[in-house]
Amino acid sequence: MLSPRTNAALALSLLFAVFLWGGNNSGTKLLVASWPPIWTGGTRFLCAGLLLLAVFRWTNWLGDRHAPSAVLRRQLWWRGGLSLAAYIVSFNWALRYTSASHVALYLGASPVWALLWEGRLTRSWRIAQRYGAALLALSGVAVLLWPALKIAGVSLPGEALGVAASVLWTNYGRQCRALSTNLTGAEVTAHTMWRAGVWLTPLALMEVGRGGLAWDEKLVWVQAYCIVAGGVLAFGIWNNALRHWPTSQVLLFNNLIPLSTMTWAHFWLGEAVTPTFWVAMLLVAAGVIMGQLSFEKGSVPQPLAQTEV
Repeated sequence: MLSPRTNAALALSLLFAVFLWGGNNSGTKLLVASWPPIWTGGTRFLCAGLLLLAVFRWTNWLGDRHAPSAVLRRQLWWRGGLSLAAYIVSFNWALRYTSASHVALYLGASPVWALLWEGRLTRSWRIAQRYGAALLALSGVAVLLWPALKIAGVSLPGEALGVAASVLWTNYGRQCRALSTNLTGAEVTAHTMWRAGVWLTPLALMEVGRGGLAWDEKLVWVQAYCIVAGGVLAFGIWNNALRHWPTSQVLLFNNLIPLSTMTWAHFWLGEAVTPTFWVAMLLVAAGVIMGQLSFEKGSVPQPLAQTEV
């Protein structure tokens, strides 16, 4: 059982990660408009992972370093690195075709996927509540997706890739929680990031060979921010929280990422807010909150007890 002070510190750290990710999402939107999406994500993760490993190697800022066993190294390749690689491909290509705010909002539905993964399919009020929460959140996604089905100027592939990124992000969170048994959150971040970068290297080189690479100093600085702030700091905070809280509880903070991303994108990129954004966000947030609370008959709604993956 964690102390109130520890829980508060975890919550504040996740709020800071949300702020960093808002800038990262907007920065990535800017990058993929000029750079190949897979190359952008692969080089970001490769650099961020190696940077974290260097910090572990030469300093004690992030705590003691643990050498993963042969079995754990294989799991880091197949469960951590590959799942993170699949996520960033879907995420970056979604940003190529649709707005940063929309993609961030789809990620806001990830706590619902986590709740469904964590529950067993039995006849009970709790399971009915989980599926009701999922349907409520999905209705928000549908509200956001509907214009893409009716308006030619909105990209259906971009919206679909955003939904896929949300599911893949949830899967990565579950894998990280399982891998955190013998490694710290920062270590899991480092090992899964550079492995994701290696997985994506062949595809990234194919992208660059086919379309070239526009080298611009501004883009290099944006990529540096994404590596250090959106990669090293934010992912380290997120994985540290996963060691103490269940996946669904950590992912609850994803609901704030659309607000952070929309603010960054509006003031930095001049990105307009679509009319359906606020309605969709309210529905997604309501679904997540419904899934997190207990409404048993005769009881006061309280957060659900932590459940292991």
